[in-house]
Amino acid sequence: MPVLTRLFPSPIVMDIRAGALDDLAGVLADQRISDSGRLAVAVSRGYGAQLRERLAPALPAATWFEVGGGTLDEAVDLADRMKSGDFDAVVGIGGGKIIDCAKYSAARIGLPLVVVPTNLSHDGICSPVSNLDNDAGRGSYGVPAPVALFIDLDVIREAPLRFVRSGIGDALSNISAVADWELDHRVNGEKIDGLAAAMARQAGEAVLRHPGGCGDDGFLTVLSEGLVLTGIAMSIAGHTRPSSGACHEISHALDLLYPRRAAAHGEQVGLGAAFAMYLRGDHDGSRLIVEGLRRHGLPVVAEEIGFGDEEFVRAVAFAPETRPGRYTILEHLGLSTEGIAEAYAGYVAAAGRPV
Repeated sequence: MPVLTRLFPSPIVMDIRAGALDDLAGVLADQRISDSGRLAVAVSRGYGAQLRERLAPALPAATWFEVGGGTLDEAVDLADRMKSGDFDAVVGIGGGKIIDCAKYSAARIGLPLVVVPTNLSHDGICSPVSNLDNDAGRGSYGVPAPVALFIDLDVIREAPLRFVRSGIGDALSNISAVADWELDHRVNGEKIDGLAAAMARQAGEAVLRHPGGCGDDGFLTVLSEGLVLTGIAMSIAGHTRPSSGACHEISHALDLLYPRRAAAHGEQVGLGAAFAMYLRGDHDGSRLIVEGLRRHGLPVVAEEIGFGDEEFVRAVAFAPETRPGRYTILEHLGLSTEGIAEAYAGYVAAAGRPV
């Protein structure tokens, strides 16, 4: 009998609006995630502490755990500390490092995860991946997707604007990443999941074409939805191809080659996406991404994130080594350093250097 439908993990609760956190306890109880209110809540020592003061009265049975950063050792330690309690679920409140620690810890002790991001800097808020620093650098660990997600727009607006901008760059990079996935399918027969590709691409397109700005509820809602849908797309596909192609290879190369100078992840992948679109000959697509990045105040050339042209060209040449086995426009073209430099010069001429 043919399989006519399929099941894939996704949050049973997704609340994106101003004031969403005010209903956290009630919604968790109504959805049978935590009737008792016995929650293990992971928070940062900074802004998370302020949110603890706000939320603690509504969560009297919760136990709060401070987390210092996003390392594997800290995630393991957090899980060990949580083992001693009788909890219904883990709640991660904070930025990417705190959420990644909470993801890993919840998976390690077998509890469902509730995610409460305090910024929109990347697409990991709903992804089945936990990125943690370890002795070898940084590792990606598969984890279950969260069962509930609360994005309070009032909280998001309190974060520095650069975090929203970084999330925009990460969302827009989906457009290039999916194009790379489709290229791999055409050239090498790589299996492509149409639903995952559609969700990731449309998430990027929605952010690209929304007329609002970083302070608008409407735009922040679309950006939040786009980042969540990207995470679900990765869950459906079972890997990161819906959101990671040449754009992310270039960003990883910058991180590895210039670890103390790397810019925000979203800034790097946004620039990488615009350049990758140019490399594949889609100059109109590249122009649209450049315009979208410019409109929201993101960089579009390497100079704007502190790298010279030669440094950026070196990173692009090194980029394929960051993801062995992944096929993108970079591997497809196999450009020499001179070829990359020539292409980048053409891209810069089209995009325009900063005034």
